[in-house]
Amino acid sequence: MNPAQAARLREVLLDPLEAARIEVAGVATAAVLVPLYERDGELFAVFIRRGEDLPWHGGQISFPGGRRDPGDADLSDTALREAEEEIGLDRSAVSVLGALRPTAVPASGFALYPFVGAITVPPSWRIAEREVQAVLEFSLATLARSYVKRTMTRADHTFETDTYTAGDVLIWGATARVLSDLLARMSRVEEA
Repeated sequence: MNPAQAARLREVLLDPLEAARIEVAGVATAAVLVPLYERDGELFAVFIRRGEDLPWHGGQISFPGGRRDPGDADLSDTALREAEEEIGLDRSAVSVLGALRPTAVPASGFALYPFVGAITVPPSWRIAEREVQAVLEFSLATLARSYVKRTMTRADHTFETDTYTAGDVLIWGATARVLSDLLARMSRVEEA
């Protein structure tokens, strides 16, 4: 991501400390990193496919992240630590640009706090195989064009959710809400 893009994006993102003070319903607090990088003039986001055997959200697409640990300095530190643990993204390769609106994850009871970071893509991802099946990189423009609001049923619960697709990959739920917030904020940058 070039410096001008990063500066414009910072203007429309929430301040990380202010975002962390927004109260969201949840029995536990978690944070995710929304890693962004530029390739061939296009912005890409990095996602993970969670391990199938995980107790929460197994096999689903998410951003790297997880539960806040007592040793984390703040929620952005949680996001950076988790990204390093899950996909091998060295925190020195991340410039935190700001935050997105936190969201509740009713299925698991988490209050989820997303942080956006411009990254330097490593030569290869080092995945924590116990937690992550794969690292996925998608163009934000491609994802934006795929947006559809859908009615879905999971565990006998029917709900309406934002969805995005890339090939055979479906992004929905909290991850889609975070992505929708990011894309809406980025459209303000493009309009300016």
